[in-house]
Amino acid sequence: MVKLIIDTDPGIDDAMAIFYAVAAPDIELLGLTTIFGNVTTPMATRNALRLLEAAGLDAPVAQGAEAPLVLPPFTPSAHVHGAEGFGDIPAADPKAKPLEEDAADFLCRMAREHKGELVVCPVGPLTNIALAMQRDPDFIENVKSIVIMGGSLEEGGNITPHAEANIYHDPHAADVVCSGGDKVVFVGLDVTHRILCVPEDFAAIAARSPRLGGMLQEMSHFYIKFYLEVAGLNGCSLHDPAAVIACTHPELFGKRQLPLRVSCEGETSGATLAAEDSGRAPVNVCMTVEADAVKNLFLERLALLP
Repeated sequence: MVKLIIDTDPGIDDAMAIFYAVAAPDIELLGLTTIFGNVTTPMATRNALRLLEAAGLDAPVAQGAEAPLVLPPFTPSAHVHGAEGFGDIPAADPKAKPLEEDAADFLCRMAREHKGELVVCPVGPLTNIALAMQRDPDFIENVKSIVIMGGSLEEGGNITPHAEANIYHDPHAADVVCSGGDKVVFVGLDVTHRILCVPEDFAAIAARSPRLGGMLQEMSHFYIKFYLEVAGLNGCSLHDPAAVIACTHPELFGKRQLPLRVSCEGETSGATLAAEDSGRAPVNVCMTVEADAVKNLFLERLALLP
């Protein structure tokens, strides 16, 4: 059983990842922390609470940073995830409230309380993770691993020719996290672009899981329309769910170990780059994936939902 915290900016593929974690029998979801990216941080917090409420899960949500470490705030990508984060589904206020504790403090505390067991899975910009590392020098030592949806070593970017979106939206934070050594795993575009969910997959999810699967199917229409317009794909890459699956099924991913740095300026800002001469300890970068196995696991687990 993996003790998991997802650091999230929900977001349609975030919703897919969170519902997967709720359904997975090998995951104990200890909470969510929120970050800007697909939406603003307050909106991410509201959406995280909405998703847990929809899933009937009573887990804490800690609100995170509202801007990058150094760069000015970004405008959320409403054209990708919709104005409220869930495609055409309108906003709704959840009953629950976030913790008083902020995300970085919550992460540091949970890493201490579950020393050697906690897996943190950031699926948005890495600001909260960098802040946790800066606030507690033992944070990296305390966690079991940090499995990140982000980066691209050879695939090129998805927001600029060089950069993957999560890294691009706070490159300075991502560079801090790259200093975390072998507990850090990047599940980036090199593998997530190999896993595609098409409309028929969402229809199958909704047929087997009418309430929550139906909610994902409703969200997916907006998301796939974006993919169709921008990339000519009648489907969406399985970005965030792949990172959650890598937390429990690392054997489905082939990794390369190398030191990394992140470009923080100019046209390459947000690029994840090999840094052999940096003196940094190597991190793990996923470069191959058993795509069918990951996708089948995703579809099978979601079918367990109501």
